[in-house]
Amino acid sequence: MGIVKISDQMHENLRVVGTALSRSINAQAEHWMRVGMLTEMHPELDHREICQLLIRAELNGGLDIAGAVNPPPSKRAASTVEKH
Repeated sequence: MGIVKISDQMHENLRVVGTALSRSINAQAEHWMRVGMLTEMHPELDHREICQLLIRAELNGGLDIAGAVNPPPSKRAASTVEKH
């Protein structure tokens, strides 16, 4: 575990959204980091698919990069493959 420095504005954003969603500031920051990491790793997935990936990862013991590298193909990815 380490310390991550963020701006005062981002801290306030985390506080507001975390409170609205019943999450601690740290839990909200971690959620946004997970979503952002998976979005960068899998730009073909939409937000709903990212959330489903997070749920599957949690059911399988938690998210780690090794498990996130090869998620099951999304419907969108499958339809893209069919078009080519």
